[in-house]
Amino acid sequence: MFKFCSLYSGSSGNCSLVQTETTKILIDAGESTKKITEALNSINVDPKDINGIIITHEHSDHTKGLGNFSKKYNTPVYANKETWNAMLTQKEKIQEENINYFTFEEFKIGDIEIKAFPIPHDAANPCGFNIYHKKKKMSIVTDIGHMNKEIISNLEKSSFLLLESNYEPEVLKCSPYPYLLKKRIEGPNGHLSNIDAGKTISYLSRCGLKNVMLGHLSKENNFPELAYKTVLNELIENKVNENIESLNVASRYGVSQIIDIS
Repeated sequence: MFKFCSLYSGSSGNCSLVQTETTKILIDAGESTKKITEALNSINVDPKDINGIIITHEHSDHTKGLGNFSKKYNTPVYANKETWNAMLTQKEKIQEENINYFTFEEFKIGDIEIKAFPIPHDAANPCGFNIYHKKKKMSIVTDIGHMNKEIISNLEKSSFLLLESNYEPEVLKCSPYPYLLKKRIEGPNGHLSNIDAGKTISYLSRCGLKNVMLGHLSKENNFPELAYKTVLNELIENKVNENIESLNVASRYGVSQIIDIS
């Protein structure tokens, strides 16, 4: 068993679960402890059984429930040094023995191996994750200002990918967001558009990728149906749509489909 489930995904809050037969980890804790607990209970996972939380970066939509969840369930938390220093309010709530640091070298939680890699985003030291179990690989990468060769290299040979598909450029142009915020979103350290997500998936579909979930959609600048259609059209145009076995959109408000790549 090597399963992934998005509990919440979007600009308002992000939290995902990866589990094997013996280990369960969360990626980020960007919703309240109550909401994360309810989501886990809905898929028959006891929050007390979470073996660790790994953090991509310090922004509140990825960390706002972190300290309280760790405190309530005595859960170890893993982040890099710069991210810990940028989320001191959350860190103060976590018991010292549950504070763990990682670098861009592989580390393990139970029988899950994890390798973080850097991504371009306006945070202290943001990262994506490659997650391994029994020679299978899944990748989690959101909050990407732009795609680059290093990220692509890290994502190759993944069987499953949670990839940001944050905004549709034409919708962003017409949104009520201030000009500077729009420029930040579409800038090199902002977020990834639907079309860039589609291009990335099209390439990776030739490198072993079979299952995809689009995540971190903007509530104001995107629609789930539009993200799905844009990416699917890109796959069809590149004649690689048959390479992808499943293409889903993570829900903003609750648990997604459970993906098992074991």
